[in-house]
Amino acid sequence: MRMKIRYFSGTDTALIEFSNEPILETREISENLYIDLDSKGNLVSMTVEHAKEKANISEVSYLQMDKVFSNDSIQPTAVGGG
Repeated sequence: MRMKIRYFSGTDTALIEFSNEPILETREISENLYIDLDSKGNLVSMTVEHAKEKANISEVSYLQMDKVFSNDSIQPTAVGGG
């Protein structure tokens, strides 16, 4: 599954989905941040309430980092964005 970010403007909520696995447990990390875990304790999704204020989510973009080997070092390269 590709990571998905959904933003609900009516409630100013961001939902970041990492997996399609069934959610076994939701944990409150803080008043505005919740994580959902599967049966193995792996992260399924994360919810950010009041996203514009608390997480500065007014615009979403991403930079995917891949390993590029050059002179025995690892350097990030941009391969996509949104």
